[in-house]
Amino acid sequence: MDKILEVKNLSKHFDKFTAVDNIDFFVEEGGFFSILGPSGCGKTTLLRMISGFIQESEGDILIKGESLKGIPPEKRPVNIVFQNLALFPMMNVYENVAFGLKRKKLDKEEIERLVLDMLSRVGLEGFEKKKVTELSGGQRQRVAIARSLVMKPSILLLDEPLGALDRQLREHMKVELKLLQKEIGTTFIYITHDQSEALVMSDKVAVMNKGRFEQIDTPQNLYKNPKTAFVASFVGENNKFEIAKQDGEHLTTSSGWKLRKKGLDFSPKEMYIRPEAFILEPSGDLEDTEVFKTKVKTILFDGSNTKISALTEQNDELLISLPQNAQFDDLKEGDTVNVGVHQDNIKCF
Repeated sequence: MDKILEVKNLSKHFDKFTAVDNIDFFVEEGGFFSILGPSGCGKTTLLRMISGFIQESEGDILIKGESLKGIPPEKRPVNIVFQNLALFPMMNVYENVAFGLKRKKLDKEEIERLVLDMLSRVGLEGFEKKKVTELSGGQRQRVAIARSLVMKPSILLLDEPLGALDRQLREHMKVELKLLQKEIGTTFIYITHDQSEALVMSDKVAVMNKGRFEQIDTPQNLYKNPKTAFVASFVGENNKFEIAKQDGEHLTTSSGWKLRKKGLDFSPKEMYIRPEAFILEPSGDLEDTEVFKTKVKTILFDGSNTKISALTEQNDELLISLPQNAQFDDLKEGDTVNVGVHQDNIKCF
């Protein structure tokens, strides 16, 4: 695919504080690209530079090979959806979606054709005369997206647009947005601090921390093969261990838990193991698998995603996911269980 957006050596300084620090990346046309990071990491500043509301200190932003230097927000081929949606409560759905087209002074018939077509594409056919105050949160979300997409931007920027929705609606809208983007084909650049949103919807995700990108990858690779300790700890749940020493093929945690880790060409400081990487009561071929005793501290029941908080004999605390349909219904607090972990599932940094 062709590159629709290129960001080259982009930085933004506010006096002595650097909000965005020498960012360099590209987005393919028609893709769903998310920027994931904690509050204050610089992701919204980066988005506002792309949209033109903040001027960069260094670097360049190009859309379809054309530099945006000096081009004001209203003349950039992008549109933005904010968390608060910024709909006009005094206008109905049709008037909200038509607002930008009227400012472009298109004729009435053309505006009607474009608005009705877009409302149909976002699943709001027949909602033209409804007031936005009469809509559900998900419907208002789609009105805001329709109002942006009807202007035919090359890129749609979304700044944490699901943040104000309740959990159930947010889960529903993640699927809705992914399907809508695939159907319409407009490039989406999505800002979020919610890892689930980024992993579920995106083709590529950039994990941002302290003004820089730690890793740009597919959601699957970010989860399975984090390149830095920050990505390992921020994306998904993880068990973190401080490494006290490395002796040959053995690693020893700060609390004294000792295990093998082959193939390291560096001295690790931290080790991570996903909760689902642990095998309860392992049997059969245990080659390259560590096995040790744990005591169940508490059981965290969450439907199909039940977890166990357990302690090793060396007092390392583990979060262990129970596989679906696992035969451990009689497991209770205080029980001793053996757990195993394959060396391939141990990530060291």
